Amino acid sequence: MVNQQAEQSLVDLVKQEIPIHQSEPESLVLSDHFKTGLVLVDIVNGFCTVGSGNLAPVVPNTQISNMVEESVKLSKTFCEKKWPIFAFIDTHHPGKPEDPYPPHCLIGTDESKLVPSLQWLEDEPNVTIRRKECIDGFLGSYKDDGSNVFIDWVKTNKIEAILVVGICTDICVLDFVSSTLSARNLGLLAPLKDVVVYANGCATFDLPNQIASGIKGAVAHPQELMHHIGLHMAKGRGAHVVYEVSLGSIKEA
Repeated sequence: MVNQQAEQSLVDLVKQEIPIHQSEPESLVLSDHFKTGLVLVDIVNGFCTVGSGNLAPVVPNTQISNMVEESVKLSKTFCEKKWPIFAFIDTHHPGKPEDPYPPHCLIGTDESKLVPSLQWLEDEPNVTIRRKECIDGFLGSYKDDGSNVFIDWVKTNKIEAILVVGICTDICVLDFVSSTLSARNLGLLAPLKDVVVYANGCATFDLPNQIASGIKGAVAHPQELMHHIGLHMAKGRGAHVVYEVSLGSIKEA
């Protein structure tokens, strides 16, 4: 109990010293007037489903469950409106480790599948699936011929903004957002203007120090703190961090 109280005090202090927003939190209104694509980052069993591998939660986790729920809601909305969706799926081959992490999401296993509530996306015509072997989905979108599946998706669909959800906020989500913003600034992603991270649609894993200290080579990773830091870093790179997503003026699909 003492450790939990100390951790919460630290989280509260960090949120006070490095707030995401200085005033009212931002929100996003989806409409036909501004072409927005939804990007799902690694919402797979190996990161989200209890007991599904070395990097999956060992017990039900509220932040992760909420992230999945929000991602499902948004995916249904985008599919109903026939708006573009890009889904990254973390997928690795045996014998090709991703240090410093243990083996995870090996190709052909349930770990490397979308969570059950999102597997229907694979049959939707407006959805592009990209399996990636690295943390950064932008880099993981490059093909052997030098083309980039994500860049092509943005340009083909004339996307002006992307709405990013997924896991982990401070790792795969942050790396993808940072690279995408750099590519946008270099003029590689026209007509993309805005990168939006939906805070309630993101999550990260929980490894408190009291547990990490008993695991050789482990690094403490308190969930709420690292989630906040990930969002703060994304905003610092130039992303919009929103806490609410709603529908505005929508034409019939």
